[in-house]
Amino acid sequence: MQNSKIKNIIFDLGGVLFRRDPKKCTPDFIDFFAFVRFPKMPLFWEEYDRGTYSLDEVIDLLCREKGVSREQCVEYVRLAIDKQEEIAPTEALIRDLKGAGYRLYVLSNMSREFIDFLRTRPVYRSFDGEVISCEEHVVKPEPRIYQIIKERYELQGEECLFIDDRRENIEAAEREGIGGFWFDRDHPEKACAELREQLLGQQ
Repeated sequence: MQNSKIKNIIFDLGGVLFRRDPKKCTPDFIDFFAFVRFPKMPLFWEEYDRGTYSLDEVIDLLCREKGVSREQCVEYVRLAIDKQEEIAPTEALIRDLKGAGYRLYVLSNMSREFIDFLRTRPVYRSFDGEVISCEEHVVKPEPRIYQIIKERYELQGEECLFIDDRRENIEAAEREGIGGFWFDRDHPEKACAELREQLLGQQ
């Protein structure tokens, strides 16, 4: 049944709308970036998302941590950006939500180089607003980032649904009065089907 109270849908990006297809990545590349799926991001990557570490600083840290050459590290980071592609069920859901009259927003932990690339994707034009961590110097699940999106776009928490693939981010949103939906990044078709039923009344 469609939830008539919800007017605004807020999307995380990584793992919800965009991802790297493992079938298109080498095992070495997957292993290099295994940390992005850890329950908690490493501090250096969190600071990269916060906008307090530059790409050059992150590459230096990765070279030391992974024991690879700078050339190899630069190549892997470039591939990590370029291999981001839309998750098809989510892309279709966004199109249908937009057609149904929902207001759509982005709330994402994302570094400068990554968000600059994602903003070039056609689906990004569907969004009515955005709050990106590297531009605000605050990251999820810190309370301030949820407050920013409500204040900037004059959103009422009870009229919002926030979709994220990390439960701690959902719990933080709920503490700020924003409803949450945990997106199972390993089963996006199932997650999108549940969202369709909740938001569009479609089975």
